[in-house]
Amino acid sequence: MRILETHRLYIERVGLDDCSFIYELMNTDSWIKYIGDRQIENQDLSKAYIKNSYIYNYDTYGFGFYKLILKDSNVPIGISGFAKRKYLKHPDIGFGLLPDFEGLGYAYEASVAVLNYGFLELEFTTVGAITMRSNKSSIKLIERLGLLYLKTIKTEGEELLYYEISKSGK
Repeated sequence: MRILETHRLYIERVGLDDCSFIYELMNTDSWIKYIGDRQIENQDLSKAYIKNSYIYNYDTYGFGFYKLILKDSNVPIGISGFAKRKYLKHPDIGFGLLPDFEGLGYAYEASVAVLNYGFLELEFTTVGAITMRSNKSSIKLIERLGLLYLKTIKTEGEELLYYEISKSGK
């Protein structure tokens, strides 16, 4: 289901037919290093993850992470969207791209659209973002989106930088 469109991208819900793409994305070096190893070792595990994570979040919260698709080739290149985490008060925005599409402005383009969607359609008043201190490209993008660093949080033995933006832009 398509929810958004940008200059270069379609932004759609992830579905069970996306198991090959999700398998590829979640097994990239940067995903495993900065987001975490989800133990998606085959197509069946990918399909189960989609059902228990992506589809569960859409059905439970009305939002989640969305697939980014190039308009000109209909090729999926990454995800952007929101997570609802138990240890955070507000939904947090996140993104991840296949390595061949990093550094080309797609994550920013998609995240601007997704952030606006969160404020306008989902009626969020505040959106957070978390990242590892070592993930310099993520920090740069989060700050470019207008989120401000608030604090360092510890969760599951890991230190994460926490950023936030409100609907008013502050």
